[in-house]
Amino acid sequence: MLDYAQARRLMVDCQLRTFDVNDIAVLDAFDAVPRERFVPPGREDFAYIDQTLRLGGASGDVRFLPAPMVLARMIQALEIRPGARVLDIGAGYGYAAAILARLGGQVVALEPVEVLAQGARERLGADATVLDAPLAAGAPGHGPYDAILVEGRIEVRPQALLDQLKDGGRLVSVMGPDRAAKTTLFVRAGDAFGARPLFDAALPGLSAFAAEAGFSF
Repeated sequence: MLDYAQARRLMVDCQLRTFDVNDIAVLDAFDAVPRERFVPPGREDFAYIDQTLRLGGASGDVRFLPAPMVLARMIQALEIRPGARVLDIGAGYGYAAAILARLGGQVVALEPVEVLAQGARERLGADATVLDAPLAAGAPGHGPYDAILVEGRIEVRPQALLDQLKDGGRLVSVMGPDRAAKTTLFVRAGDAFGARPLFDAALPGLSAFAAEAGFSF
């Protein structure tokens, strides 16, 4: 049987630290949260590989767990502080929400795939509020937020989510066409939103944030 504690330590040392994840609190959170609890039953031994993992969902709305080093860099960019209000978009079984809670965040996890949302509730308990609501609209009734994490690739500017940030709040997502996507950080300053690319990343797209198909002639 795989030694999950050792696998977790190797993930931190060989994947996260080598990919410019240097925030001690983030490293400690990834070392503490058992990633194997947040994957589909029977897939536990694959939890720590350096790949995106399929979690489930219906055709056209399949959910994936980002590879550890990508997710860690995204969470590091959010600069979570204890007491921060955080929204997790496309939460799956709740792994990222558990990391965010470990960092001291007050987490709202949005997951419209019912079986995944129920699984997240069972795994997270009181660590997060799990809502099975559509992704694109966010959860304005629980905001505004200090940080928003989008766990999937988006093709359009997520304005409805950006509007739910506090002044100075941060949103991070993988954004752009599949082969040219970059992890992008948005920061709110009053009514303006700055954006800057952080690093190249590959994540499956979220259908709620897909660009409209163009006309073909």
